Amino acid sequence: MTEIAALLADLRAESEELAALVVPLDEDRWTTPTPAPGWTIAHQIAHLAWTDDWTLRSVRDPAGFHSAAVELLAGPVEFDGIVDRGAADGAALPPTELLERWRTGCAEVLAALAEVPPGSRLPWFGPPMKAASMATARIMETWAHGEDVAEALHVERKPTARLRHVAHLGVRTFGFAFSAHGLPVPTEPVRVELAGPDGEVWTWGPEQALDRITGPALDFCLLVTQRRHPDDLALTVTGPVATAWVPLAQVFAGPPGVGREPREM
Repeated sequence: MTEIAALLADLRAESEELAALVVPLDEDRWTTPTPAPGWTIAHQIAHLAWTDDWTLRSVRDPAGFHSAAVELLAGPVEFDGIVDRGAADGAALPPTELLERWRTGCAEVLAALAEVPPGSRLPWFGPPMKAASMATARIMETWAHGEDVAEALHVERKPTARLRHVAHLGVRTFGFAFSAHGLPVPTEPVRVELAGPDGEVWTWGPEQALDRITGPALDFCLLVTQRRHPDDLALTVTGPVATAWVPLAQVFAGPPGVGREPREM
């Protein structure tokens, strides 16, 4: 199986796991609040559908994507507001229509990314990405927003090996996390060692690095997607650079996120 085929298989699996949570919901439960302030379950799914729409535009009409993105970002609304507006517009749809829009968009994204020529770069709101990177980003977003939906429904999801994609993006966005806060990017390397859900160990960075983050892969993914406060995670952090990175870690594009408050004991 090629890299892109494997990534798309994982994206499909991640989407189906989330679909299993929301398909059975009656109309009232779509308005259940999630941990994201002001966002219901409908907002979470609408955001994924909105992002899929932009992904498809990027693949099918790169020039059109660029023009539309420039116009969108040149407007008076900040990027966070644009995202919130897209989620709100989708959440206003009847749940059956929203669900169909999201699931259709998922299928179209899978098909479109599979046809992207190797080496091609797709425009995005940040740097252009290859199809593999775009697929990885879609896995991350689907998992992260799925966590919010699961928490709203009081469902504990079993971690899977697909978390490696989220963790990989978390490591790759090390420099972005600092620059997004207007800080210089440290030159010292950080070693990340994570225990995967099946007992394997995932590593990034030089083994001899003095700055280190170790712990469960799930906790690192919750950190970089800002789904948990660092104080609520079982991560061991060593060294000044790693310590500085933890409160800034952000795997998603856009301005610095506000993160989550510590959980009450």
